Amino acid sequence: MKRGVRDVSLLLLTGVLAVSATLAWRQWTSPAIAGAEKQLQSRQRLAVLPEGSYDNQPLESPLPRPAAQRPNSRILAAYRATMAGKPSAIVLVTQAQGYAGPIVLSVAIATDGRLIGSQVVEQQESPGLGAHLADPQLQWLKQFDNRHRGDHWALKRDQGDFDQLAGATVTSRAVIAALQDALNYFDEQRSLWLEGAAHD
Repeated sequence: MKRGVRDVSLLLLTGVLAVSATLAWRQWTSPAIAGAEKQLQSRQRLAVLPEGSYDNQPLESPLPRPAAQRPNSRILAAYRATMAGKPSAIVLVTQAQGYAGPIVLSVAIATDGRLIGSQVVEQQESPGLGAHLADPQLQWLKQFDNRHRGDHWALKRDQGDFDQLAGATVTSRAVIAALQDALNYFDEQRSLWLEGAAHD
């Protein structure tokens, strides 16, 4: 009887020690994991800005984003990049509904309203089709660089300026609409975001 109690006690003690060690490990590693996630998010969001085009930490002070729901997308965040204290670009993080789920994009817009570049931050599109959106070799998103809101933001098949991803019409239209929304939103907020920098 005593041996059975001793075995159960030993088993319980082992379990408690294992759970304690797991919790301690999680507590010890969670700051490092959170820091790595923040660095990755920062790299993803700011990768759309040309190297040397800013000298601040844009993600440290997000911009206000009133009426962030757009006709075809939702603005999740807005940041101002500056060089020597003057605005050099605005970075918007926007989300559109793709074919298989949400598509999150980082979009850099120059102070003159020109789209500098865009990059996929997150997507769930079909492998081999819409997922090519993020393919660095295909570079489908490059066709939008240096475009303005006055361009024809539609697929060529819809009398627009842009090629579609092969076999991914829904994904292509969703991204084009989100980029156009981002440019329109920038235009609406331009004076607040750019002139407001002088008073920061």
